[in-house]
Amino acid sequence: MYDAASGRAMLQAPPTPARQYTDAQLDDYHAPRAGGRRARLRFAHRPPLRLSLRARASHAAPAGTLGFGFWNEPFSVLGAIGGTPNVAWFFYAAPPSDMVLAPGVPGRGWKAATLYTGRLPGWLVGPPVLAAMALARVPGLGRPILSLGRRFVTAYEALLDDVALDAWREYVLEWRPREARFLVDGVERLRSPAPPVGPLGLVIWIDNQYAVASLDGRLGFGVTPLAEAQTLEIEGLRLEPLV
Repeated sequence: MYDAASGRAMLQAPPTPARQYTDAQLDDYHAPRAGGRRARLRFAHRPPLRLSLRARASHAAPAGTLGFGFWNEPFSVLGAIGGTPNVAWFFYAAPPSDMVLAPGVPGRGWKAATLYTGRLPGWLVGPPVLAAMALARVPGLGRPILSLGRRFVTAYEALLDDVALDAWREYVLEWRPREARFLVDGVERLRSPAPPVGPLGLVIWIDNQYAVASLDGRLGFGVTPLAEAQTLEIEGLRLEPLV
């Protein structure tokens, strides 16, 4: 439950068996439709914008993924592709995740990150992406296909391996048209010169998912069973325009 007055919330991923997906999430882009129809996506945020909050997780190394920031939710739970992914966020992924995007930065762990891939619509992106994903599973084709795909991605990441996930920290994301700054406890950890341009939606989540797009050509997605509950707590959530 989110308390708007204090900017506080506790998101909990409950104990979850194998092959079952669980996600505890706050976002501001699911706009309900009349008549009980499925909510449509409405992304409202553009730079210049400042996101600040304090956060901690229940575990130092939780399973699955968690984070907070801005993105365009390009992939549905059912696998539909609504566009190319664009993000500016603090993001954590546990093994077996291995999404290598920025040179020299591991494909898992606690990071500050931006990813800009353009603004192509889902009907144009979906078919070639799905075809590439299928071909990448063919022995010998995974490495060259994923290597080609990275040429169309502008990614900047910084590993936050010295920032304890299970301790309260203050996180700030300053998102400008040509620059994004990430700060932890007032110290700058990443300055990205190529953030997405928007519009994007605010998202805060914890789940049990993993994704693989490794340097050796492996590609895959899945979920990890949770033996016990995992939580992500936030407080002091604020969104402010930047001058």
